[in-house]
Amino acid sequence: MAWFILIIAGLFETVWAVGLKYSEGFTRLWPSVLTVVAMAMSIYLLAISLKTLPLGTAYTVWTGIGAIGTVIYGILVFGESKDLLRILFVIMIVGGIVGLKVTSK
Repeated sequence: MAWFILIIAGLFETVWAVGLKYSEGFTRLWPSVLTVVAMAMSIYLLAISLKTLPLGTAYTVWTGIGAIGTVIYGILVFGESKDLLRILFVIMIVGGIVGLKVTSK
């Protein structure tokens, strides 16, 4: 269950990272509210997962999910680069996350 909670926390991290773009430096009310709520949920769920998961593993997976989600969103919505090397490095992050999951107790 802790891994599921951690994955949800990582998805909320993606939401708040993208929300920062839409909030325009916290000058737009509703995107700012959504961003702050997503931040709170992300941190809260990370904290819950840390009751049973190792700190280094959980934090790395949390940030990795957020980073991957943000890159994918940027490519799909903002038309950011789909350069082969960029995609390769994202795949490397996924490999690191899978490796941490496999080697965690």
